[in-house]
Amino acid sequence: MTPADLAARIAAAGFAFIDAATMRAALGAFGSLADWREFAASWNDLGLDTFMADGGRYRKRRHAAFAADAAGIRRKPHQPHYQSRDYNPLNGGVQRWFPPVDAALGAGPSLSTILGFCRAVFDRLTEADAWHVEVHQFRIEARADVPGRPTPEGMHQDGVDHVLVLLVGRDGVREGVTTVADLARHPLGSFTLTDPLDAAFVDDNRAMHGVTPVVPERADRPGARDVLVVTFRREHRGDGRSGGI
Repeated sequence: MTPADLAARIAAAGFAFIDAATMRAALGAFGSLADWREFAASWNDLGLDTFMADGGRYRKRRHAAFAADAAGIRRKPHQPHYQSRDYNPLNGGVQRWFPPVDAALGAGPSLSTILGFCRAVFDRLTEADAWHVEVHQFRIEARADVPGRPTPEGMHQDGVDHVLVLLVGRDGVREGVTTVADLARHPLGSFTLTDPLDAAFVDDNRAMHGVTPVVPERADRPGARDVLVVTFRREHRGDGRSGGI
């Protein structure tokens, strides 16, 4: 699948689900996933998200910001993640500082390839001189007594222009169904990210998305769902939408 093909699907439906095999082949035209093993293993070293207004301790994460413009894609100095309460009534309205994405992996082939592919797709959907890009590593942990909630804020927009949710791994969990809806909350489609590199692309200006809780497959063993979320926002927008979850 080429960026043009994918952009056409997103333009037609407001979102696209891409299976792992198709995503791997598409990424191959933009670089390599040579450090994927190390990249995926870095989800074992995320920091606890202490900003959860629901009191939950089931989410871990790291964060990084990038600029994408005529000079290419480059990392910005570490900065807080901010989202207004208009887009995140649960956790928005404050600057949230998270541990940074590892410097070597942030500049490595896997993430560089993913960002390059995203830009090629999103440039075809939205005219932008420059993009503000945010990268989030999420681990949602689930125990028998505490299901993990990938989207505790419910069905939502992220407050950006475009979103990629890429599965990195699932260990001992079930459920976690993604639903995409239009802005009137009419469902557009549902699917489950089950295999590493399964991907969901969402036009955040036209669609909302949410994910049901994940629960452990075994009551005596916790499970986890690892995803990479990448958001692109036009840099010149200036409307207070800062993106993310």
